[in-house]
Amino acid sequence: MRLLIKNGYVIDPAQGVNTGQSLLIEDGRVVGLSSHSDPIPSETEVFDATGLIVAPGLIDMHVHLREPGQEYKETIASGAAAAVAGGFTTVCAMPNTSPVNDNAAVTRFVIEQAERAGLADVLPIGSITKNLEGTELAEMGEMKDAGIVAVSDDGRPVPSAGIMRRAMEYARGFDLPLIDHCEDKSLARGGTMHEGHWSIVLGMRGMPAAAEEVDAIRDCALAELTGARVHLAHVSTRGALEAVRRAKQNGLAVTCEVAPHHWTLTDEAVQDYDSNTKMSPPLRTQDHIDAILEGLRDGTVDAIASDHAPHHADEKELEFDQAPFGIVGLETSIGLALDRLVNEGVITLERLVELCSTNPARILKLQDRGTLTTGARADVTIIDPAMTWTFDVSRSKSKSRNTPFNGYRFRGGVVATLVAGRLLHLHPDYSRLTDHAVSSSVG
Repeated sequence: MRLLIKNGYVIDPAQGVNTGQSLLIEDGRVVGLSSHSDPIPSETEVFDATGLIVAPGLIDMHVHLREPGQEYKETIASGAAAAVAGGFTTVCAMPNTSPVNDNAAVTRFVIEQAERAGLADVLPIGSITKNLEGTELAEMGEMKDAGIVAVSDDGRPVPSAGIMRRAMEYARGFDLPLIDHCEDKSLARGGTMHEGHWSIVLGMRGMPAAAEEVDAIRDCALAELTGARVHLAHVSTRGALEAVRRAKQNGLAVTCEVAPHHWTLTDEAVQDYDSNTKMSPPLRTQDHIDAILEGLRDGTVDAIASDHAPHHADEKELEFDQAPFGIVGLETSIGLALDRLVNEGVITLERLVELCSTNPARILKLQDRGTLTTGARADVTIIDPAMTWTFDVSRSKSKSRNTPFNGYRFRGGVVATLVAGRLLHLHPDYSRLTDHAVSSSVG
């Protein structure tokens, strides 16, 4: 099938493209870019993208899809559906499933389930240690052969610097990035929110910023020692960002991501004891938000990741200190980025595409993604930065509903998502597209 996305404004930082052009796709691959005035090839479907941004498919480096083992919260199919609804063509699934993705069999299972769903691509992340126990290294080589793109013990950080050093050396041997949830459990254990004014007012046990910063500094030091590629997940504190900034200045292969809730909400949001404001790392103070915004502006931050963490309603309805950490985020991530970052002048649209597509592809070495260059896989996200819409969690594609952003009104959103040339999502409220000749494969 041949599809022409015509009259759009193409942003592709990997090619240095930031201009009005049309994009031709055939058989799931990019044929090339052309002038709007060029004739339309015969037997070509046309998607009129007038006034819209055409970007390489967005990549979320950090999601929890719960399958295998916790399918009552999310399945790979439902998570992949939420991904395309949120503009993501590729997502990376963390290994804290049941059983843990610490072996090739689980890795293959995740890939097969994603292929069966036929929606967003799901790339598995293998565990650093067996069963996430932090003691014995998992078989990274076998998992890489099966299809993992990185390793992480996300949610249960490796406590021993000695084990982490060995893990970095082992991962480097297989050219795998190591992704770490930076949290010193001896400082954070038992905490339910950020340690500070609001934890005292609310009578909650706090998790100090230092718990994240100690591990971030450790990981950067070990990256220098081992030469490994190290990526810090969902960075939320000023000190952790400063550790990354220094590591970059010293030429280390250290990268990091931030999550939308950490630049949007402060710990003051916890005052109603709403468990949808409970996440790990916790919501921080405005000073930490300011540091995140600075990192997004100056290039310290490499990627935006949702940390999509679905939980059943019964679990989130427990008392705040008993409820699990985490919120769903695949369908609100880009809305928050456009509304709170682009439209408020924190970053440009080009920088947003870099954070959500170009850089994740580079960090994970996904050679044919994160770009619209000729021959690349035809993963495309089409965005309207001026569209207004309201998130209604009851219409979410995810199986879970744990979000603090239900009812939020956004300016800027995803209009359409194409995976390997297939149009899998078209925003239901975007009526101006009804007269366009588009693919009939919308799900």
